[in-house]
Amino acid sequence: MKKHKLIVLMLLLGNFISQAQTNAIEDFIPKGYVLYEKVFGDLNKDKQEDCILIVKETYKENIVTNRFDEVVDRNRRGIIILFKNENGYQKATENLHCFSSENEDGGVYFAPELFFEVKKGNLLIHYAHGRYGAWKYTFRYQDSKFKLIGFDNTYGGVVIRNETSINFLTKKKLFRENINEDADGGDEVFKETWSKIEISKLLILSEIKDFDALDFGN
Repeated sequence: MKKHKLIVLMLLLGNFISQAQTNAIEDFIPKGYVLYEKVFGDLNKDKQEDCILIVKETYKENIVTNRFDEVVDRNRRGIIILFKNENGYQKATENLHCFSSENEDGGVYFAPELFFEVKKGNLLIHYAHGRYGAWKYTFRYQDSKFKLIGFDNTYGGVVIRNETSINFLTKKKLFRENINEDADGGDEVFKETWSKIEISKLLILSEIKDFDALDFGN
């Protein structure tokens, strides 16, 4: 009798695990959120196309009228990462509130454009801000978490004024400053300065409260 109950329990458990792995991508979107964007790529080097879901909150109180008398959606965005396996998808991590709205108030500037990419097994989170420059966060899956291993920032549009590149694994920072004041774009002359950074541990994607609050200037 005990053996029969054990077999039934194992069958039920196996069925539950199977269902958890074969859910459709949209089934991982929590209540109160909608799908904003979908990106595919191998993030754990198993030659499977993993899925990155960018989701957006749907709180009615965040539908507001801006200073131009336009009705805009100020709901924040988040990220869900799904690993693909032979049975379907499983959630690897999530952070549902870490990105501001695409309609954020940038003052006299437009809000920066946010987009995502998978390259060489890493997750790249890009921000583009036109002539004001661009910046990028590089995350790698290691120790069962997505950790921030790199940050790159370019200040300037057609003519680059300076660039910063930080490698959090080697704890080194490269600062490149354009010293050609007459540059038209493409003919910049850069002075390079290397320095060391102090860091006790790598930032984890799921623990970042707000990307806008990250500051690696120092």
